[in-house]
Amino acid sequence: MKRLAFLLLLLPLSAMAGDYVKLEDRLTAEQRVATGVAGLSAAQLELLNSILSGVEQEQQRKSRDQREQAAEREATLLETLDGRPIQAVAKGTFASWEPGTLVELDNGQRWKVLKGYGKLRAPRTDLPVRIVPGMAGRWFMEFDENLPKARVFRID
Repeated sequence: MKRLAFLLLLLPLSAMAGDYVKLEDRLTAEQRVATGVAGLSAAQLELLNSILSGVEQEQQRKSRDQREQAAEREATLLETLDGRPIQAVAKGTFASWEPGTLVELDNGQRWKVLKGYGKLRAPRTDLPVRIVPGMAGRWFMEFDENLPKARVFRID
């Protein structure tokens, strides 16, 4: 069991490579003897390589997905920082806002009310909102054109 744990510790090192390298090719002769890999049958070694290759591919897929998600978040953030208003829909039912109110938009952004209070005449579901830039990097959310805007900041 300790030997298998040692072998699994080697896995992250191989994940940096890109293509799977067989376990027996990663270890020196001394390491193969010390870990017990030298004593494995061909079938056992093939099975172990198959398992490690699958785990490695899954780790690479997750890493790639995380990089893509980070790039999307960064691109979305850059879109909102170019000074253009953002048109979106506040998810869920909305009746009022005050400092601390979290607003999740249909584009995946989340904004928090920093200043401002307001109450709609009647609760509304999937409320269209507009986020407009202000002075000195401030942002304001319009819930209804007849009501005051709320000063907001982006959470993510």
